[in-house]
Amino acid sequence: METEEKSVMVVGVDDSELSFHALEWTLDHFFAPFPDTAPFKLVIVHAKASPAIAIGLAGPGAIDVFPLVEADLKKTAARVVEKASEICSSRSVTDVTVEVVEGDARNTLCESVEKHHASILVVGSHGYGAIKRAVLGSVSDYCAHHAHCTVMIVKKPKTKH
Repeated sequence: METEEKSVMVVGVDDSELSFHALEWTLDHFFAPFPDTAPFKLVIVHAKASPAIAIGLAGPGAIDVFPLVEADLKKTAARVVEKASEICSSRSVTDVTVEVVEGDARNTLCESVEKHHASILVVGSHGYGAIKRAVLGSVSDYCAHHAHCTVMIVKKPKTKH
């Protein structure tokens, strides 16, 4: 009897509350309701900035800070992986692959979609306005236009006062 291979869902996470909300929402809607028969294979990807990019084109003295920045980026990545793993465990989702890939989140997520032949990419939304989005760039916007799969952008509902 042949078993049909599951489609792959890639979820991009960073160290923001909004990306963890997107992961939680995804697990609650696509994985937790199907304890042993989830319709997707889950791949969680964290894009770790390279130290050179994080420091920028600094002048003399940048070489001295490089190891400190690298150590901080590694700690952040470890924290993100640990929290993502804990979120999955708390919802009894155990068949998950977590990857840390160095590079710009926009490119890294689109490349992960290709690598895993994903049918869906899930990203959170920081909810930046047009000006901030233009200045900072939007990972979700970039992925929506460049990823070769369906892109689901999960926004955290605003709390009403």
